[in-house]
Amino acid sequence: MSKIKSLAVYCGHKFGTNPQFAKDAARIGELLAENGIRLVYGGGAVGLMGTVAQSALDGGGRLVGISTHDVIALQEPLVKGIESEIVTGINERKQRMYDLSDAFCILPGGMGTMNELTDIVTMQQVGESKKPIYFLNTDGYWNIFGRVMAHMHRAGFISTIAEYNMQMFDYPEDLIAAYLKEHEQV
Repeated sequence: MSKIKSLAVYCGHKFGTNPQFAKDAARIGELLAENGIRLVYGGGAVGLMGTVAQSALDGGGRLVGISTHDVIALQEPLVKGIESEIVTGINERKQRMYDLSDAFCILPGGMGTMNELTDIVTMQQVGESKKPIYFLNTDGYWNIFGRVMAHMHRAGFISTIAEYNMQMFDYPEDLIAAYLKEHEQV
């Protein structure tokens, strides 16, 4: 039996200032559903997070939302009609999302998204993970992260940027195509 293809999507619980962020989030959800890729996400029903989830659900996709009681108290709860898990804390939430996913998609977001991103990058750095990280670089949102990584390399804190399994994409279709190519079922 084939393993379920599952992509964790990390993104903002707000919409941000650029309308293209929401358009691309919706497109990611559509593409996940169209390609039979299960969405693993933080469980919220608002902002980009809710947009990806609702779009995947509307397209007939499979979703699992992982959240905590504290996060649910801060924002609208999980999208209705999906598989969901409530865990005790944010670190357990991140671990559960990691365990259920075979790759990560990073959309625009704030400090929560950055926290999730730095955790998986650190796991790669210390050899605990080889799972790919795909950035959706809508309107150049993640360019600054690339510059920070280059700065850390020049300053001698990371040996090479290439040691990380990260790729940046400007369009949702290219990101999902790269995921599918890397995760072809044999």
